Amino acid sequence: MCPPRYFEVGYAINPWMDPVGGRADAELALRQWESLRTTYLGLGHEVELIDPVPGLPDMVFAANGALVVGTRALGASFAHPERQDEAGAYRRRLEETSGVAQVVAPQHVNEGEGDFLVVGDVVLAGTGFRTDPAAHAEVEQALALPVVSLTLVDPRYYHLDTAIGVLDDQTIAYYPPAFDEQGQQTLATLFPEAVVATEEDAATLGLNLVSDGHNVVLPAAATALAERLAGLGFAPHPVDLSELLKAGGSVKCCTMELHRHRSAPTTH
Repeated sequence: MCPPRYFEVGYAINPWMDPVGGRADAELALRQWESLRTTYLGLGHEVELIDPVPGLPDMVFAANGALVVGTRALGASFAHPERQDEAGAYRRRLEETSGVAQVVAPQHVNEGEGDFLVVGDVVLAGTGFRTDPAAHAEVEQALALPVVSLTLVDPRYYHLDTAIGVLDDQTIAYYPPAFDEQGQQTLATLFPEAVVATEEDAATLGLNLVSDGHNVVLPAAATALAERLAGLGFAPHPVDLSELLKAGGSVKCCTMELHRHRSAPTTH
C-alpha cells in the first residue's frame, strides 16, 4: 500500500476525474486510506508500505504497480504519461521485498492488478482502455499461469478490477455490461455461480474489493452488494474511500496483493 500523502485530482485520465469540480481533500483521503490499512491489520493481514513520491498523486493506487505470483513479479508500464514514473518506484520496492526473487520488466503496456486478477490458478486479464492485449501473453510467459482475456467496453470501468471482484479461488462478482459480448459469455461459462452485480453495485465501485476468501473489504457505499455477500456466507467489511473515488479508485485499487500462497493469500 502507498499512503496518499500527495494525492490530488489535478488531471483527468478516466471519467471519474474532474480537476475543476472534483477537487479532493488530501487530509481526508489520508485518514480514509488509514482506515483501510487498519482494517487489513485488524483482519490479521500483513501490510507492507511503499513511500509516496511527490508529483505522483495516483501512486496511492498500488494495485496498478505490478502483478506478483509466487516469487516472481511482472512490472507495470502505464498507458498515460502522468503515471509512467510510478512503474520504476514500484519495481524498486518489489526488488527489496522479501519473497520476491525476480521482477520482470514488461515489453507492453500493462497496469498490474488493475487489469490482472488472480482467481485460483488462472489470471483474468483485461484490455480495452489501458492494458495492451499483447501483455496478456507476457503474463503467461513470466508467471507460468493460464490467462483468460476479457475486453472492457464501458469507459467508467476502465480497469478490470472496477468490474470484477475476486471473492475466493472459485468465485467472483462482476458487472456484465462492462464487457463485450464475448467476455460476458466467457465469464458466464467459467463462473456459473458468480455474483452478478447490479448497476448500483458497479457505480459505487463496489466490485473494487479485496477478499481473503471469507472477509471482504469493500466500499462503504456498496450496501446492497455487502448484504448479498453476507447472505452467501462472506463477512463484509465496509470502508469509506469517497475521496479516492474522485480519482476513480477504491479498496482494490489501493491494494497490491502478493499471491505467494494462493490458498491463503497475504494482503499487501
